[in-house]
Amino acid sequence: MIEAAKKQAAAMAVERAARESYGRLVAYLAARTGDVAGAEDALAEAFASALGQWPADGVPANPAAWLLTVARRKRIDALRRAQPGAMQLEHLKLMTQEMADGIEAAAAAPDDIPDRRLALMFACAHPAIEPAIRTPLILQAVLGLTAADIAAAFLVPPATMGQRLVRAKARIREAGIAFAIPASDEWPGRLDAVLETVYAAYAKGWVEAGEAGPPALAGEAIWLGRVIVHLLPDEPEAKGMLAPMLHAEARRPARRDAAGAYVPLDAQDAGLWDRGLIDEAERLLAEANAGGPSGRYQIEAAIQSAHAARLLFGVANRDAVAALYDLLAILAPSPVVTLNRAMARAEIDGSAAALAAIAPLSADRRMADYQPYWAARGHLCAAAGQRDAAYEALTLAIGLTADPAVRRYLQQQRDRLRNG
Repeated sequence: MIEAAKKQAAAMAVERAARESYGRLVAYLAARTGDVAGAEDALAEAFASALGQWPADGVPANPAAWLLTVARRKRIDALRRAQPGAMQLEHLKLMTQEMADGIEAAAAAPDDIPDRRLALMFACAHPAIEPAIRTPLILQAVLGLTAADIAAAFLVPPATMGQRLVRAKARIREAGIAFAIPASDEWPGRLDAVLETVYAAYAKGWVEAGEAGPPALAGEAIWLGRVIVHLLPDEPEAKGMLAPMLHAEARRPARRDAAGAYVPLDAQDAGLWDRGLIDEAERLLAEANAGGPSGRYQIEAAIQSAHAARLLFGVANRDAVAALYDLLAILAPSPVVTLNRAMARAEIDGSAAALAAIAPLSADRRMADYQPYWAARGHLCAAAGQRDAAYEALTLAIGLTADPAVRRYLQQQRDRLRNG
């Protein structure tokens, strides 16, 4: 029993360290050599070592520093075993110098490990990296998402995504891309990928329930968003990107009722929302709108602001929301935008018109495993009186739903169809 308890405690500590420190450690390990894949492999070995040693030795006072030390040694051992070559020798020299500099000893507290995540993000967004893979690469290297998770988010096969990520990491190493925050005149060429990554990371974290606060991924995304806004105070889209994340985070306490059941937006108790986050989001949106032409994220922020005003102040703004989605469909067309626009316009034009708007998506193979598509289709079919089609769509949505509370909510919707 004691041994089992120690193993469980160690496993929980390893999981916590992975959530809290993964990106920081990868960025730090890869900063000098540019070898992101090597840093990831060494860190994976360090986590495996922790699972083996911490149950017997106890969880160290500073897990991140322990993992950093072990991972660096694993990398040096791996390079020494490899066939000697110019690259291996150069990497060994750099890492041996790190050891001699006493950086490990300096990491006596977690905050003493320099945070180079933003620099890693900009390295992944370098012009030498294929534009389509920049955001997925950042999601994996900085935030630790798996290739399968990233593939699902970008609606591509996992094997294809995995191959693209491997090639991109090799490109960083081969091209000698520096891990540094670029000069201001280089920001425009890389900023889109960085903003998209932070936004996608928050979207991934948003689906996690989070009881005592935002999940680690959502919290990391908000932190990174605030860093970018601080670095680029005159960039409207940076503020536009952060604002809808804060609006969504403000509503997290109302997403579950006292019994843990899922509560959709229109049924939420707005009194549970975090007004401080809402005020911050509104300020950022106002500053973004005053700073220049509206971009994708400013439109996303305006949509979230309109939803908040509707529930907080009873403002009738269905037409405004639909118009904003019309604009978003022009600025950033995608299957997801098409789906969200149809749901917004359903409140004005009716469910039959919305079903017609999303009809082309049925031919898109990416929708087969996209849960929001089937949930939305089920809702629209039910509203249009197409009970059999609604039942089928909701069944598929239930099977694709990972969140137990959302799954129960969809099951209740399906049961109402069955019971008439």
